[in-house]
Amino acid sequence: MERSAGARGDLHRRFFRLALINILTNVTVPLVGLVDTAMLGHLADIRFLAGVALASILFDYVYWSFGFLRMGATGTTAQAVGRDDAHEVYLVLYRFLAVAGILGVALIVLKGPVRELGFVLLSGESGVEAAGRDYFDARIWGAPATLCNYAFLGWYLGREESRHALVMTVIGNLANVGLNYVFIIRMGLAAQGAGLATMASQYLMLAVAVTIFLQVGKPVAWRWREVMHRERLVALTKLNVDIMVRTFCLQTTFAVFTNFSSLMGTTILAANAIILRLLLLASYFIDGAAFASESLAGIFRGQGDRDRLRKLVRLSLLSGLGFAVLFLVALGLTSGLFYRLLTSHEDVIRTAVRYHLWFVPVLLFGSQAYMWDGIFLGLTAGRALRNSMLVSTVLVFLPVAALALYLGSPHLLWAALVIFMIARTVTLGIASRSLLHDGESSSSSP
Repeated sequence: MERSAGARGDLHRRFFRLALINILTNVTVPLVGLVDTAMLGHLADIRFLAGVALASILFDYVYWSFGFLRMGATGTTAQAVGRDDAHEVYLVLYRFLAVAGILGVALIVLKGPVRELGFVLLSGESGVEAAGRDYFDARIWGAPATLCNYAFLGWYLGREESRHALVMTVIGNLANVGLNYVFIIRMGLAAQGAGLATMASQYLMLAVAVTIFLQVGKPVAWRWREVMHRERLVALTKLNVDIMVRTFCLQTTFAVFTNFSSLMGTTILAANAIILRLLLLASYFIDGAAFASESLAGIFRGQGDRDRLRKLVRLSLLSGLGFAVLFLVALGLTSGLFYRLLTSHEDVIRTAVRYHLWFVPVLLFGSQAYMWDGIFLGLTAGRALRNSMLVSTVLVFLPVAALALYLGSPHLLWAALVIFMIARTVTLGIASRSLLHDGESSSSSP
């Protein structure tokens, strides 16, 4: 009995230690986005804010379609750590960096077609689209650094070294804030300045990641054919494709939400973009705990410790809900202040307040979906994540969102997002039964 209590206490300590560091790491990311929004939102012309919001959809697709570089690296690294395979731990990083570098260069080479295709699919007024193009043309040059940073962040998280991820992120994002001020306010570059600041800060973040690796890492000797090991690459590719489909569906959901908001008018787009900024802030806060779940789930799987894995699931879901409630309480005390910090346009503020209550169910159900994501990513159960997101996006969200657009109802559009979060939670909860209790995996371990 005492040993069980001790093991439970150890799990709680490890979980909340990682969660706290991850939360500190994560909240700097949306805080920078809030600074971007505030600087752009206080410019005389609202089209710069709306243009960056529209172009950000494209970057969400471009970058987070390759989010497996972060998510896949965490689970595979953690499982290698759990097996006590130090050699494979480093090979995982090298594989992901190789893929990240190739994809990053490819994005720069193909930036023209990507931009044109993106703005054909997205809809916005001419001035809004022009601002979005300026932002895209500046930010896209940071693609190689951004994708390599994903690999480093995932690797550090998989090793339970969240403090290194914290240093990377804080330095990079503080630089982003400073550069935003220089480019947007001092130099008057508006949307282009926001893109330049983000691009430059990504290269600084990568420099920090490499410096940490060289100072504290103990790289093992390796050969190129080990990095390109056929069986490992095949398993990794299967996992990455599943995660890519999952992430593509997720980004499609938010892209459709934002694009339909745009079709309902620039004011609706700007108001919904501000509310989504708050959702992003909350999700990064909760994802700090989800990342802790990723790390520990992968390690426990590598160790074959299914009992602690089930305890981790219960702890994760309760923690996610608790963090969501805390965020809602804090927001409830300062709700009016947030909107006025982000924009000085009264019509946008009034519209945001009108739809603000939808934020509550989106976040509460979303917190459970985020925590399930962390568990399944740590287990490298990509197939279950893919199937859950396909059902939630294609069969649940899109039909309701289409009806909302047809009726011209922003309220129904927000309802579609709530139902989407519920569907994710339910489908992953169902999938967990076989994964956690019958010992079956939804994906082979790379």
